[in-house]
Order: sequence, then structure tokens, then C-alpha cells
Amino acid sequence: MVNRGLQAFSGKRVLLLQGPVGPFFARLARDLRSVHAQVFKVNLNAGDWFFYPRGAFNYCGTMEDWPAWIAGLMNRLQIEVVLLFGDCRPVHHAALEVARQNELEIGVFEEGYVRPDYVTLERFGVNANSQLPRCPEYYQEEHLQIPVRRAVGNTYWAMAWYAFWYFLAGSLGKLWFRHYQHHRPLTLLEILPWTRSVWRKYWYRWAERGVQQELTTDWKDRYFLVPLQVFNDGQIIRHADFNGIEHFIETTLNSFARHAPKKTLLVFKHHPMDRGYRDYSSFIRCRAEQAKIGKRVLYIHDQHLPALLSHARGVVVVNSSVGFSALNYGKPTIACGSALYDIPGLTYQGGLDAFWKVAHKVKPDMDLCQRFRICIIATTQLNGSFYKPLKLPGSFSGLVWSSPAEPGMQDTGPAHPARSAAFPAA
Repeated sequence: MVNRGLQAFSGKRVLLLQGPVGPFFARLARDLRSVHAQVFKVNLNAGDWFFYPRGAFNYCGTMEDWPAWIAGLMNRLQIEVVLLFGDCRPVHHAALEVARQNELEIGVFEEGYVRPDYVTLERFGVNANSQLPRCPEYYQEEHLQIPVRRAVGNTYWAMAWYAFWYFLAGSLGKLWFRHYQHHRPLTLLEILPWTRSVWRKYWYRWAERGVQQELTTDWKDRYFLVPLQVFNDGQIIRHADFNGIEHFIETTLNSFARHAPKKTLLVFKHHPMDRGYRDYSSFIRCRAEQAKIGKRVLYIHDQHLPALLSHARGVVVVNSSVGFSALNYGKPTIACGSALYDIPGLTYQGGLDAFWKVAHKVKPDMDLCQRFRICIIATTQLNGSFYKPLKLPGSFSGLVWSSPAEPGMQDTGPAHPARSAAFPAA
């Protein structure tokens, strides 16, 4: 979907729904207008309005009336393309149904499949909703070109700053958008978990000093890493057979207790974006003691993820993008939910109970992994960040909208004809 870059939107009538927190969609609109697209925007809360205050439609109705309203707006404006961030948000789920019924083109932004330095833009859906094939033969035949990557740098504080203003505006503006239901509490109280997150970051850095060194030396190749996802991640809710993170933790821990080799360790790593919202210390400790493996279970927070991946015996995820990173490190990986990269030859295709014993024998096919990675970058990734734009001439969004015909490309073979257009004809 990304091969033709901005020119794919030339002359199109584009509707923007909710974007990532911050001014990215306002910047994107300027990029789109530079190629003569007609851009329209819908704000659903005061946080949306704060970052896109002019030239937008402000929806203040109920969630029950939203599908009919957005259908009428798309029809009245003769919309051809719908762009949004995250296809699992309730408001987007309803809008996507309307767009599909009207056979409109859909582009979904998401955090990058390949990190750092990339964001995702994919046609129709992302992650488990991706249209990319799940058969390894497809990637064995692909020969694509990918751009030279530009480093973005640290984006955390920019994202935190935009999130502060988004939630502040969203809270203060509830009087005007009183029917809106966000996927997280849209109140001033959100400053509490963000403040708690900063405090915990420094606390864990001190309290867990030396843990990474011990894991990567004394426990090298003898621990299984389980990166946790954000507690309200839509991928957990919609694309996995778990009731939540606690259910996943308990299932994984009990399976490890019954089937893992005795001299191995189970390491749960907290998600950094969930640091201020959840703490599973007591839950994990209680379940580990009940399973009589208290000394074989570790719960950590802010260690260097690449180092942990490179020394792990195996990796267990639901459908986190960390699973894709683990594959690129050549680590045996099992996806317990529906994941884009859950493909024979990449991830373990058996059950979790068996994985512990055979992990050392089921490493991913690195040739297939590299081909898959190239395909992912060439067809779904844009170099840049939502929160810290690259300084590029002619780009307001700060994304690299290069096409394979432009200079600065890393040649990995002839482009596949099926990938020649960002928006093929419906």
C-alpha cells in the first residue's frame, strides 16, 4: 500500500478519522493537499479537536447514531479513501464496516511492525486483520525493494507531551463531546498513571539493577521470555482467546510449570506503556507459588529488550510486535493469538505445552524471515514517526513517502508487479 507514496492519493477525496495523539493527522493533511487531494476530517472528542481545530466536522452525537452519521457523511462528501489510526477502536470498527459496504479504499495507520524508525500504513487492516498471506511460499517468491532507513531517535517524551495535551483537552471538552466513549478514560485523572509511570521507571531501574546481567550470563539460553502487552490492547481483546493479560499470564505460567525443563526460568517483561496502569507483581507471585515454581519465575520491567531477546531460549507472545523482533534475532517463538507473522517456518506451530521442550529445535528459517521482513517493510512500512517528524524537504508529516522509482533505494531484486500500486482498483 505504500509503494507509490503520496501520489497514490493525488486527486482523491480523503476522510481522516482519529489519528495518533498529537498533530500527525494535521501534518498528514498538508502532505495530502500538496498532491491535490481533497481532505476532510472528523473529530470525536476535544483531544481530536485540539490538534485539528480548523476545517473539521465535530461529531457530538451518541455512539449508537455514529454508524448512520458517518455513512451519511461519506456519501455526502463522495469520499473515496478513509484513513485512520488503529482498526480495533470501537468508533473505527463501525466506520470501517460502512466503508467496506461502500467499497471505499481504507488505509490503516499503526505503530510500526518493524521498530524503530517505521510506522505502519496498510490497506484494509493491520496486525491480525492484515491482508498479507500467511503461507511461506508467497514470501519465497517475493523480490522487493526497500528504502534506506533514516534514524528517528527517541520519541517517548514527544509522545508523552502530546498525550498530556490530548487527555487534558479531552477531559476539559467533555461538555461538548459528552457522548463520546474513549478506549481509555479520557479524564484529567490520566495524569496520575503517567506520573506513576515516570516514578516507577526510575524505581525499577534501581530495584532491578543487575538482573539483566544475570539473565544474559548465568541464565543465557536457559530462560523463556514472555513480553506482556498493554492491558487494553485491542489485539488482545479482539484477536486472542484470552480474557485479558492476567488470563494469558496464568495460562503461560501453568503450562511452564507442568512441561518446561526443570533448569529453565520463566521471565515476564512488563510493557513500558503499561507501567503506570498495571502491576502484576502480586498476581504473578501468587500464581507461581500455587504452581510451586516461585523460584523459577521472574517479573521484570525496563531491561534492554534486544539484549533479552538475543540471550533467550525461546519467546512466548500473544500477538505482540515483539514476536516479530524475536524472529529477527533467530529465536524460537510461539504466538498464542492471531499474529501477522504466525507463519509455518517462522513461528512454532504446535501447542504451548510442547513448546517448552522443543524450543531449542524449532528456530525460525532465517532466509524466510529475511524475505518476510523485506516484504513487510516494502509493502506496509513508512520510515518516520507519528510523534517526531523527520526533517525532510516537502514533507510536513515527516514520513518518507519514497517510491521504488525514486533514488536512495536499497535494491533487493525486481519489484513484484502486484505491489506496483498503493491503491489498486477495487
